[in-house]
Amino acid sequence: MIFARYAVALALCTATSSAFISPKNAGFGVQTAASSQRVASPLMAATLSKPETETSSEEPNVMRPPIDYVWEDVSAQLIDVFGYSQAEVDMYAGEVDNSKETLAKIYKALQMARGFENACNQQYMQGKIRGFMHLDNGQESIPALVDYAIKTGDKKYSYYREHTHAIASGVDPGAVMAELFMKETGTCKGAGGSMHIFDKPTYFQGGWALVSEQLPYAAGAAKSILLDRKLGVSDDENYNKQDVAPPADDDRISIVFVGEGGAQNGRTAELLNSAAKDNLPLLLIVIDNGRAINTYTGDVATNGAVYQQGKHYGVPGLLVDGQDAADVAKGGKAVIDYVRSGKGPAILQVHTYRFNGHSPADPEHERGRKDEKAWARVSQDPIKIFEDKYTANGVFTEDELKEMKKEVLNEVKAAVKFADESPMPPMELAKELEYPDAPDTDYNLKPAPKFADAVNARNISPEKMETVLAHIAALREKAVAGDISIGDAINLAIHEEMLRDPTTTIHAEDLQAGSSYDIPKLTQQTYGQIRAADEIIDEGHFIGKALGEGMNGYRPIVELMNTNFGIFGMAELSSAGNTYATTGGQFDMPMTIVGAGGTAPNQALGAEHSQPFHAYVMGIPGLKICTAASPDAAYGITKSMIRDNGPCFLFAPVKMMKESKGKLELDVCAPLNKAALLHEASADSVASGKAVTVLTYLHGVKEAQLVTNEIMEEGFDIDLIELRSLKPLDMDTIRKSLERTHKIAILDESTLSGGVGATVSARISEELFDLLDAPVKRLCMDDAPVPYASTMEVAVVKRGSDLVKAVFELVTGQI
Repeated sequence: MIFARYAVALALCTATSSAFISPKNAGFGVQTAASSQRVASPLMAATLSKPETETSSEEPNVMRPPIDYVWEDVSAQLIDVFGYSQAEVDMYAGEVDNSKETLAKIYKALQMARGFENACNQQYMQGKIRGFMHLDNGQESIPALVDYAIKTGDKKYSYYREHTHAIASGVDPGAVMAELFMKETGTCKGAGGSMHIFDKPTYFQGGWALVSEQLPYAAGAAKSILLDRKLGVSDDENYNKQDVAPPADDDRISIVFVGEGGAQNGRTAELLNSAAKDNLPLLLIVIDNGRAINTYTGDVATNGAVYQQGKHYGVPGLLVDGQDAADVAKGGKAVIDYVRSGKGPAILQVHTYRFNGHSPADPEHERGRKDEKAWARVSQDPIKIFEDKYTANGVFTEDELKEMKKEVLNEVKAAVKFADESPMPPMELAKELEYPDAPDTDYNLKPAPKFADAVNARNISPEKMETVLAHIAALREKAVAGDISIGDAINLAIHEEMLRDPTTTIHAEDLQAGSSYDIPKLTQQTYGQIRAADEIIDEGHFIGKALGEGMNGYRPIVELMNTNFGIFGMAELSSAGNTYATTGGQFDMPMTIVGAGGTAPNQALGAEHSQPFHAYVMGIPGLKICTAASPDAAYGITKSMIRDNGPCFLFAPVKMMKESKGKLELDVCAPLNKAALLHEASADSVASGKAVTVLTYLHGVKEAQLVTNEIMEEGFDIDLIELRSLKPLDMDTIRKSLERTHKIAILDESTLSGGVGATVSARISEELFDLLDAPVKRLCMDDAPVPYASTMEVAVVKRGSDLVKAVFELVTGQI
């Protein structure tokens, strides 16, 4: 009869996409002895030509039949692909099959996952859980594996369907339920919700809502494990690094969960490439339920064998049947131990079924979804399969299983009661969670790690230290002489901070060569590839890796070369800004992003290199955003950003990176919330009403300075204010100037719609309206893309001549 089931499944497979509805081994490229015999079976061969509608009495015409793997199929892969011996494979089987205690542990984990999710569904229907919620019913073998084989110190990155993963990782069920109830006792104080479960003590690091965004974060977390080992440091209870080396048997790994639909995202290839290159201790668990949201994955993608995607990179993969929780535990533990042993990353694909729609609100109109769900609940329930198997073979009695289930459901009831009785968070908490460090922080007062000299001595050879100190000395001489550029000033700040704090890392493209403006110059040569990483050409990937490092006690710097390339990393930038708040203040997010950008008049870079990316990121909560049009500003701001515990973004003017020279106030951090008054209008011009406040930044600073004398020769004057902090905005400096001039012009390097000037103008109109004698004058880029040819570009990009005209119009009233 078993051959008949496979034959029907294979017949169904031929009617649609073999990559996604494969029966045992078909379409996955794994040919074991057992499967070879079945494919060669005369009965199976004879059934291949049956029409799609013909089915056996046992198997309905489902889109995605079960693969029905047995342990021999799994063990053959472990031997062929992972290099295990038969004795080792038998050991993994025996640790589960011969231990009633282990099987009981697995069963309780299955019941906890099912019971918790059922309770969530009930509470959602009662309105106590709100927003989006995604349940895990039918996929309980994955949290059971986590409960069995994953350790507390392992770093876990899940996606939006993560309740069960968190609980299996050791997170208190009451705290998870309270988070869903939006209560202050929740894992994230009610700031995260269903899709954002975080728990610092258990290293459960999300809960991420954007599909596949968690993949590079997990790579960064895995990299932090290697950094710990290389530098000889480890976490204290707050993830602050201490001069204590990890134990000799440190076998921590990073685990990341993704659905097979999400695994079609390009981030998967980038993850495998990066993990293989750095031999990261990382496990990718692919939860293969055949549905991308509710859409049948085979309708939108070709390759369902995600576990084989690592072949290009030398990353092995294992396919297991998620309906047999014991086999998932056996095979999964073997793969996990492979990663723990230092052999590099691996993939575990678990073929399973999800009994619920994508969320409770889903209409589930997609092809075949409702029929599949109903069928799977009856015939593919991993809990029922476990119960039938282990009562039939006498391991458990029905009463024993009932008692364990009762014990677990009592825990679930207690979790609901705890959540229901917990208080709501105070309203004030929202603002408290905006930034880890207050905007007015004095970064000069932040102490350096006491272990810096010891760690540097262990990891930087005397020859390399001599070279970098000579480089720093040469840059400091330039700084004193007034001959240092913006790029060199940032490079100087980075080296000083990387030596001051060895937990500082840096990521960039073309890093070995110093990128385009020498910002990461000599970093890899000094600190090694582990701290100074050359990256693939995808900013989203290495911003994401930096995020994972930042969550795990490191201070990553990301150099973007040109800030417009950060468009590739919008998802990661958004999450970096949200993380501190979303986690309820648990996880700081120290990350410094720096690059050249903006739009200088006549720069001839075309539209894609001239986009106002600084305006694009202004709306991301939690980011501190600064600009620097001089070496001194760039140096001081960079040092402060590296010391800040939140995500910071420094924009420098692309056409001034090497041409702008000046002196530095050495060893001084600049504030991240202050504008700079570069030129003050004379008292006479103020008294006569001929002074105007001018706000600008990036190339606008140079443009304004070039025409200041011309403005003064016309009998007018300006308070020239450089907006060094775009967010938070320094309204106090603007107010003090307006109290003198009562007129304001903004020379803005962003577009008419949605630009920086629009935001600043709105704030002025709302908060300082009584100080205005005339409407705010915005000189901004046109909404048209920036052309390459200078004859057309002049119509889009504003410059100093436009400022002269604006000052004249404001003073004379000829607006």
